[in-house]
Amino acid sequence: MGSASHSPGSRARGGRQFLLRLGRKLIWMLLVLWGITIISFVVIHLAPGSPTDMETTLNPMVGEAARQRLDALYGLDKPLYVQYFDWLARLVRLDFGNSMSADARPVLDKILERLPLTVGMNVVSLLLTLSIAIPLGILSACRRNSWLDRGVTIFVFLGFAMPSFWLALLLMLLFGLELQWLPISGLTSLDFPHLSLWDKCLDIMSHLALPILVYTLGSLAGMSRYMRACMLEVLRQDYILTAQARGLSGRMVILRHALRNALLPVITLLGLSVPGLIGGSVIIESIFALPGLGQLFYAAVMARDYTMIMGNLVLGAVLTLLGNVLADVCYGLADPRIRSARESLS
Repeated sequence: MGSASHSPGSRARGGRQFLLRLGRKLIWMLLVLWGITIISFVVIHLAPGSPTDMETTLNPMVGEAARQRLDALYGLDKPLYVQYFDWLARLVRLDFGNSMSADARPVLDKILERLPLTVGMNVVSLLLTLSIAIPLGILSACRRNSWLDRGVTIFVFLGFAMPSFWLALLLMLLFGLELQWLPISGLTSLDFPHLSLWDKCLDIMSHLALPILVYTLGSLAGMSRYMRACMLEVLRQDYILTAQARGLSGRMVILRHALRNALLPVITLLGLSVPGLIGGSVIIESIFALPGLGQLFYAAVMARDYTMIMGNLVLGAVLTLLGNVLADVCYGLADPRIRSARESLS
């Protein structure tokens, strides 16, 4: 029976089932992405103001004829559905169009310039958060109602109650102005071009220390509390009690039996946090004057740069969908029962 289960016919059926599941998921993702673009396109055009306001309203020498020429240049004189399908036709060719700002550069080029900084800071912050929050949540669950658990609870409440922008200002005041340990704005120092390679790395790290600290502290409280609740629920399960009754050590029970199942809800939270790479970066990058994607998105909103806004929103939608796919993959890796159940259903 073991050899029959791994016969060429069964492997071919498994491959076809995998391709079928992958095709259904891709079709679903494209439909969801299409719906997101429709809603986003309509909403940003319903907001007051237009890209031409920045070039005409503040200039008394510009008349109505110049405004109409600018509208025709940007295609804003067409009906809204025509503008959308023109934009969608370019998007299918991976052409996000040109920015409506003064430089008129391609949207994709400007996004790719800012993307590494934003993604890099968020990835480092996420790794720091997981490396601290997961052990902290496990310790709080294993030592419930102890002084450690109460201290973590107080820390969680402070983390939830403290806005990220206020925390950023406090850290800038403490480490930047009072102690003068770290710079409080920008990505590099004025003498950056004259520094050695090692000093350049240290300079960039010192400028990113406070933003990454704000990112980490902002998500650490919720993640640790979530991990504690999941671990407490798992520790009440019958198979955990059975493992303890068999004489297994507490560390073996936690690491081998409880942790894998407790991580499943955390994986869901991680999948939902992927689109926050852009949304959460707007405030922090604006406060610390970092040339990242969040600052670019904020400037585009203020200037009513429709093409740049849509480019950022499409990127956020793609990250959201990829986060869901990543959560599904991690589900199967963390719990083989989920993977086998999907295979049996397909």
